[in-house]
Amino acid sequence: MKSASRRHCIGAVLALACAGALPALAQDLKGKLVLYTSQPERDAAQTVAAFKRVAPGVEVEVFRSGTTEVMGKLAAEFSAGQPKPDVLLLADAATMEALKKDGRLAAYAQAKIDGLAAGSFDADRTYFGTKLITTGIVVNTGAKMRPASWADLTKPEYRGQIAMPSPLYSGAAAIMLGTMATRTDLGWSYFEKLKAGDAVAVRGNGAVLNAVANGEKSYGVVVDFMAFNAKAKGSPIDFVFPAEGLPAVTEPVAILKTAQNAAAARAFVDFILSDDGQKLAASMGYIPARASAGMPSWYPAGTSIKLMPTDIGSVVTNNGANLKRFADLFGN
Repeated sequence: MKSASRRHCIGAVLALACAGALPALAQDLKGKLVLYTSQPERDAAQTVAAFKRVAPGVEVEVFRSGTTEVMGKLAAEFSAGQPKPDVLLLADAATMEALKKDGRLAAYAQAKIDGLAAGSFDADRTYFGTKLITTGIVVNTGAKMRPASWADLTKPEYRGQIAMPSPLYSGAAAIMLGTMATRTDLGWSYFEKLKAGDAVAVRGNGAVLNAVANGEKSYGVVVDFMAFNAKAKGSPIDFVFPAEGLPAVTEPVAILKTAQNAAAARAFVDFILSDDGQKLAASMGYIPARASAGMPSWYPAGTSIKLMPTDIGSVVTNNGANLKRFADLFGN
């Protein structure tokens, strides 16, 4: 009986591991995991704490800053031949795609991708989107008109009332630019029309949100969760999901080829992509990459998000030229 019971227990543990409840049997892992991330400080702390609950034997060392500073630090380490991180959790897939092209990322063929949003992970499984942060239109509730589409913002009646984040400072805005610029229904002519309508480009999403909330501008281009969180706190704003669709960044996670603790790095990826990891993203106020994990509390019931397809490879290839053209159009 004891032998049968023991076999049953082992089988149950293995079944849980296969189901993702115990990512890579992380409870048995030891050593140090070095994480470089651009997550906000609160999110990074919650992510590490949650991972530590499934991998209590792993010490996690974190370097947290904006993507630009993280990549600057990493570039210096690459040059010195001493990259420190095992795993990266950064804002956008374009950054990961550039690292992949440089041969810096390790493929993780066994990563559990079932149920992840289409296009949210690399086909070669070197990086995996952890959430969907979409960009849409924020509207001051006192505005006379309510746009239903991106195209509406180019109409004469919206002249001088629009703020947008500059892709020179915002990764999400750079993805938006690279995505929209290749579309036949928008393209570069769309941004030229916005400029002709006196739209202004500001340093980031926060500046856009403030301009619309205080009535300086009636309309803005901003990421979803910032608008909904501000609305929940009483800001006089609404968020519009444009008819053409929404570009999105996916905050991907990836393992470096030079990882010193590859087992812990794989366990970290497993956790982030698991139901528990995805539910954590939803609890932080983000749309998880795995729809089965549910939605954040702010998500409007019955809303169906239409994502704009993004060719990340093309975005990376054309990013320099896109940013120069944007700067020439809107200024620095």
